[in-house]
Amino acid sequence: MSSKAGRKIRVMLADDHLVVRMGLAAIISIERDMELVGEAADGAEAVKLAAELHPDVVIMDIMMPKLDGVAATAEIRKRNPETQILILTTFGTSDDLRRALAVGAIGALVKDSAQTELVNAIRECAAGRKSISPAVERQLQYEMPKIELSPRQLEMLNYVAKGFNNAEIANMVGIGRDCVKAHLSAAFTRLDASSRSEAVAIAIRLGLLQR
Repeated sequence: MSSKAGRKIRVMLADDHLVVRMGLAAIISIERDMELVGEAADGAEAVKLAAELHPDVVIMDIMMPKLDGVAATAEIRKRNPETQILILTTFGTSDDLRRALAVGAIGALVKDSAQTELVNAIRECAAGRKSISPAVERQLQYEMPKIELSPRQLEMLNYVAKGFNNAEIANMVGIGRDCVKAHLSAAFTRLDASSRSEAVAIAIRLGLLQR
């Protein structure tokens, strides 16, 4: 299946290992409904190229220099909402993988996946459909962290999810702005989140907040 209007699926690679990129490029080159439009060797370059090339799918390595795959995924999705991210991962990176999915990645495969599994995942992601391999699903379920937030932290985070800033939350709840900041900082630490939007996304994924 090809992408919109019958055109080829535009694929971009982001991996700091040349050999990996070469292998992926070779696979893509023999698929009639796909074309390779660019390659990035680090996360910062991936963000820059994605903004210029507007690929349908970025195949993203989690561990990269300058900007890791999680941060690059978040930035690309923010700038180019129509670009889908397919994560390539190895076992032992579940936390980063979970965060990448929380900030907008739509697919995930382990690096030693079969060629047919990879090309099918690219097609699914290009069509806007979630594509997480069974191996990754098992990994995530087995290593799913149990994270608990206090009722107050959940309350603060729920307000954040609704778009309120700290001053507005403080006024509504009747506590000081510094208290709001402290509760949210504690929640971000427990969720291993680096921003308000990432904290909300992770909390929703873990079932701590409703969409």
